[in-house]
Amino acid sequence: MGPDAAQWRNMPPQPPHDSAHSVFPAAPPASTQSPEEAAAAMDARNAEQACATLDESAAQRAALSPLAPLSVPVFRMLWLTSVVANTCMWMNDVAAAWLMTTLTTSPILVALVQSASTLPVFLLGLPSGALADILDRRRYFIATQFWVAAVALVLCAAILVGGMTAPLLLALTFANGIGLAMRWPVFSAIVPELVSRPQLPAALALNGVAMNASRIIGPLLAGAIIASAGSAWVFVLNAVLSILSGLVIMRWQRTHVSSPLGRERLGSAMRVGLQFVHQSPRMRAVLWRIALFFLHATALMALLPLVARGLDGGGAGTFTLLLASMGAGAIVAAMFLPRLRQAMARDALVLRGTLLQAAAMAVMAIAPNVYVAVPAMVLGGMAWITTANALSVSAQLALPNWVRARGMSIFLMATMGGSALGAALWGQVATVTSVQLSLAVAALSGVLAMALVQRLVTDRHTEEDLSPSHAFKAPVATTPLQAGRVVVTIEYTIDPARAAEFRTLMQESRRSRLRQGALSCDLLHDLTDPARYVEQIVDASWTEHLRRFDRVTASDVALRERKLAFHRGESPPEVVRYLMER
Repeated sequence: MGPDAAQWRNMPPQPPHDSAHSVFPAAPPASTQSPEEAAAAMDARNAEQACATLDESAAQRAALSPLAPLSVPVFRMLWLTSVVANTCMWMNDVAAAWLMTTLTTSPILVALVQSASTLPVFLLGLPSGALADILDRRRYFIATQFWVAAVALVLCAAILVGGMTAPLLLALTFANGIGLAMRWPVFSAIVPELVSRPQLPAALALNGVAMNASRIIGPLLAGAIIASAGSAWVFVLNAVLSILSGLVIMRWQRTHVSSPLGRERLGSAMRVGLQFVHQSPRMRAVLWRIALFFLHATALMALLPLVARGLDGGGAGTFTLLLASMGAGAIVAAMFLPRLRQAMARDALVLRGTLLQAAAMAVMAIAPNVYVAVPAMVLGGMAWITTANALSVSAQLALPNWVRARGMSIFLMATMGGSALGAALWGQVATVTSVQLSLAVAALSGVLAMALVQRLVTDRHTEEDLSPSHAFKAPVATTPLQAGRVVVTIEYTIDPARAAEFRTLMQESRRSRLRQGALSCDLLHDLTDPARYVEQIVDASWTEHLRRFDRVTASDVALRERKLAFHRGESPPEVVRYLMER
């Protein structure tokens, strides 16, 4: 018996304890307070509790307000930088699209400007995301800004010497898109580092605001400069702003923590990123939706220069006004996104956003003048940011930090791949038929495709806890390490009556192993012993095997406990590691 027990034994008898009322403070003795004083004290306590509740509610409302992430200094600095960077992007796209209309009247070539600006994200997004996960994200972010500046200077020089042609413009627009392909995945991966999880949806909405504020500022600047000085000076300003943005990012003091296992190889990092997305039902559902939405919605953006020319009195100013109207609609909608997310589930929000986008395109197909076109573009902007934000938040919440840039790069690849393919597709339809018919067909098919994919591709799994866990201790090799694959076996003894349940659970385990980076994962069943099952995992090397221990999440730990609940052996399942001899 210890000292605590002896102390308890010598204490005087205690009165009976009523657990149902133990959460309330004991009432003061009647001899110390009058009934009036007791009532006053109770009122004071109630007032304090009410004030505390109000303060907590106010703090929660402040944390979830649309502008809350701007209270974080680093996020605010990088967000303002992104406004400038996106302004440069829109200036470049507007100037390039309008410049192409002066070089050719072919609808397909005009639409290909949109394809050339977005196709690099589809082609190079995954390598860029892998580099952003294995390199210093700050330095990589800086390099993207200087790349865009260099391309803008080459564009300017080509115009000034009179050597600009339609093929050269497409090539330089593609080169500018390479800078975007490098920048977007790294910035998407940085945002969750800067804000808390409850603020993440608002931060992503603010990124949409930055995109759409620049959608207004960029075209207005570009249009004014084109009208007064010429297209070349748009690219000059683009270069200057890109350089200044790079210098601002250099002020960000971020500490890059290198893995003790060293950098991942680029090829391996890309493979693991693809495996993670392929084995994540939540990411697959998001990718289907975002790709289909932009495949159809991009018809409006790709054909907008031709739509602007076809309106009464249409010209460069009309084109700029329509772009600015779309940006204004997106900014207004961003202020209401927190309420919309609380009121509707993701799929309902996405389907309604698709319907609104289709309605905007249908109106633009028959709009006779800007008085009809401007409201339609405002609605289109509202639909665009609502749908894109709902899907972007879903993607971010489905990705742990170690693979976030790769996952978001694949998300952007789906977005830009859909945009590039859609621009070429609807441009060709417009060439064969007409701009109006192309927009109408895109609107109708977009709604039908989204309704179909929401019915066929659903999230069949509950949200996983992706917070990192160090519950599993990494093994130590006792023999000299050599190059070669590592094979891990885990032996289970399972009640044959529960075998079907166990096999279903092991399918989930296989997805988890592959998401962590394993080359393969199989379940073996002993033909001579119905109760004996062996899980076999293959890793590319001993180093890659150790990396999987750094990628274990809270959901993986819970999954392990569920597997152990099936095991009937007296000791835990036996784990054996082998080096595959060459």
